[in-house]
Amino acid sequence: QGVPGGLAAALGIAAGCVVHSLAATFGLAALLAASAAAFTALKWVGAAYLAWLSLGMLRDAAKKPAAAAAVAVAPTVAQATSLGRTFRQALLTNALNPKVAIFFLALLPQFIDAAAPNKAAAFLFLGAWFIAQSFGFLTVFALLVAPLRRWRPSGAWRRSLQAAGGLLFAGLAARLALAERT
Repeated sequence: QGVPGGLAAALGIAAGCVVHSLAATFGLAALLAASAAAFTALKWVGAAYLAWLSLGMLRDAAKKPAAAAAVAVAPTVAQATSLGRTFRQALLTNALNPKVAIFFLALLPQFIDAAAPNKAAAFLFLGAWFIAQSFGFLTVFALLVAPLRRWRPSGAWRRSLQAAGGLLFAGLAARLALAERT
């Protein structure tokens, strides 16, 4: 999906960080840190979502070369739908990761002065700063790798990359499912 796809993914990841920043600010992340049941529930939902993405990628990798090539060509209306899907996948992958929630809860308080008059505002500012920096990084990354889009790998190479991505997501799902609270 080129630069538009990269930007859609970056926006989805940033939106997931907004969820985590707000959760950390208003105490939901503290609940995840304190409650084994809440952490476990979110962990399993996140692992199931990653496994579902993995199966879709592996299914795409198994398609016949002609079917895979047809999917790779037509932009227009399908691309707009696909960009929305990319955004949603990035958002859900980030928002359903309890480790990101714990990261926000562990990172942000370290930079808030104990004497700060409005700790919630400080939390929100730091969360917004983190989101802006990560979105900026992901935007630059999407722009830098955009020239690689001109490279058209063979159908076998494309299916191999799709299968490798599917296996990677399966591994991430298993790792998340087996993660312990720390």
